[in-house]
Amino acid sequence: MRVLLQVIFISFFSIFCYSLTIIDVRTLDEWNSGHLVSAINIEWQDITIIESNIPKNEEIYLYCRSGNRSGKATKILLDAGYTNVINAGSIEEASALLDINISN
Repeated sequence: MRVLLQVIFISFFSIFCYSLTIIDVRTLDEWNSGHLVSAINIEWQDITIIESNIPKNEEIYLYCRSGNRSGKATKILLDAGYTNVINAGSIEEASALLDINISN
């Protein structure tokens, strides 16, 4: 059920977001403790669910707690044919890079 809701949310988010997607690849508990205001949450091992909703050339920023899981998710998406995927590192690094506040 959670994956279905994520797919619906991604579809809705992609319609209203021009060409930039920000994905928090941490767990739901980590997400609930704080996340970037405009991000969506998809755990790194489930990252390929975006394939049916996000174009392969869209600019995608991934972040996690330290940059490790977002690095894994970045590789998965690049291997799947995505061409503009950026590992934004930790949540703090992503916040600074994208100039987006962390919501608690």
